[in-house]
Amino acid sequence: MEKTIEKLLFASRWILAPVYLGMSLALVALGIKFFQELYHLITDVAFMAEADMVLLLLALVDMVLVGSLIVMVMFSGYENFVSALDVEEGAEKLSWLGKLDANSLKLKVASSIVAISSIHLLRAFMETPTLAEKGDTLMWYVIIHLTFVVSAVMMGVLDRITAKSHGSHDHEGEA
Repeated sequence: MEKTIEKLLFASRWILAPVYLGMSLALVALGIKFFQELYHLITDVAFMAEADMVLLLLALVDMVLVGSLIVMVMFSGYENFVSALDVEEGAEKLSWLGKLDANSLKLKVASSIVAISSIHLLRAFMETPTLAEKGDTLMWYVIIHLTFVVSAVMMGVLDRITAKSHGSHDHEGEA
């Protein structure tokens, strides 16, 4: 009975496979939106104010960061939780593939969220004609952004503390 339950639990990791495949479809949707915005930039660049162009460029950078985050989560999550990716010899291989454990992935996701939040905050500042008009909204954007920053820093600190404590235990066993 125990072996059957363990086999079922182990096999249930495959439930995540379609979820990661769905993320690739989300990446396709993001790519379509990216190229729509790029088309607007190219066709309207002559008539666009500089601030509007910068805002559109920030939106493109934002989409690239989100896309990179999707790829990182999709590949690392699949490899960490479902199955190792078998990449053919001589084929392209991502240098970080197989090196991101769950903790490293969380830190990278948190860092990406901070970067994305930074871009949104910058866009909000650029879109606001006067601080008096949207002062409360901007204040909340800053508070939310700082919450992301503090969370990411705390995750890094906790990861470092955990790594040091695991390292000291490993060395104690060797002595």
